[in-house]
Amino acid sequence: MARPPVLKLPEVLEEIGMSRAAFYRMRARGQAPRLIKLPNGQIRCRRTDLDTWWATYELNAH
Repeated sequence: MARPPVLKLPEVLEEIGMSRAAFYRMRARGQAPRLIKLPNGQIRCRRTDLDTWWATYELNAH
């Protein structure tokens, strides 16, 4: 079974149109998409987690 695609943090920031600082403030409030911290300290986000996060905000906008 193939793993879902993962995005690097700069790719996530570009897609959502947000600065790193703003993203981390949102993350501190528990409002950011779910992230994965790799053993080397790098951050990744599963495509499915980002899509779910987007869907949540779309639902709240209606």
